[in-house]
Amino acid sequence: MIFMNSGARAGAYHGPVLPSGLYPESPPLRTLALAASHGHVLHVEESGDPAGICALVLHGGPGSGCSPLLRRFFDPARFRVISVDQRGAGRSRPRGATAHNRTADLLQDLRMVREQLEVPHWLVAGGSWGATLALAHAGFEPKAVAALLLRSVFLPASEEIEAFFQDTPGRAPAAWARFAAVAPPDQRHDMLGFLARALQQAPSAGNAELQRWLALAWWRWERTLAGGTAVPPAEFEPEPETLDALVDRYRVQSHYLIHRCWLDAPPLLDRLGALPQVPTLLLHSRDDRVCRPDGAQAVHERLAHSQLRWVDGAGHDPAHPAMASAMVAALDSYALHGRFGARAC
Repeated sequence: MIFMNSGARAGAYHGPVLPSGLYPESPPLRTLALAASHGHVLHVEESGDPAGICALVLHGGPGSGCSPLLRRFFDPARFRVISVDQRGAGRSRPRGATAHNRTADLLQDLRMVREQLEVPHWLVAGGSWGATLALAHAGFEPKAVAALLLRSVFLPASEEIEAFFQDTPGRAPAAWARFAAVAPPDQRHDMLGFLARALQQAPSAGNAELQRWLALAWWRWERTLAGGTAVPPAEFEPEPETLDALVDRYRVQSHYLIHRCWLDAPPLLDRLGALPQVPTLLLHSRDDRVCRPDGAQAVHERLAHSQLRWVDGAGHDPAHPAMASAMVAALDSYALHGRFGARAC
């Protein structure tokens, strides 16, 4: 999700200008609060045509929550779009909660949502962590998945996670220095561990400001690596309520990443043999510095029936015109033909 300033003061950062070619933004047809296990309540939205092709939207993060942008890839006259804020994320409650919040819980939640909404099977579209969760869901409930559209897939392996949190030669050295400066020098070799420990502490008068400062530094580093339309001015600072949402987001995200999303034993790649042979398209940019392109290539090689299309220049930004256009074209093709178009690697 791209966080934008809601204020109108002069010089404020208002976020990216969204590309043309997206379907118009419209309010959801209905909003649901579905009770899940251990006190979690999921925020679920339905959009589009109730009689259309059912599609599940999985947001990234973990912890980000769904954005209206994600449903604008879908033709509302052809799709019934179901958007789920995962446990602890977005408008699900309690926001920022990590107790009883693991990948296995999310998979059970998706099954519950599907059964309560009486959906026999759905196209699953996810980006970044959402693409990872889509793969895990397809392995958990293969008969529930009619197709997979995976944007900027993330592999939750130790080397991939560590690459994000460590300095790499030639990768925005000034931005890295600002990010690393939030940690004591003797802890900069383990930025994720340092951030996770600080963000997992219960908010209090003594550490609330520290947590906001750490979340803002993480957000700025992430936006720098994402590139595309997502990079704010260095001096931009979100509103206080947005900063609090960032703290909750990164509390959940650090909780997942420190445990490699519970998808490392066995590794996610070794689980892909259980996936259904349904239309599967991966969209990825070779200049993605958040989720490295080697991951998309590895998934593609394990799924012989999949397609991989490079959308170069988009970085890790779902709102980049090239990526947005590729998403819309793929979904339009699926609505018309039941597949994502001609094979291209």
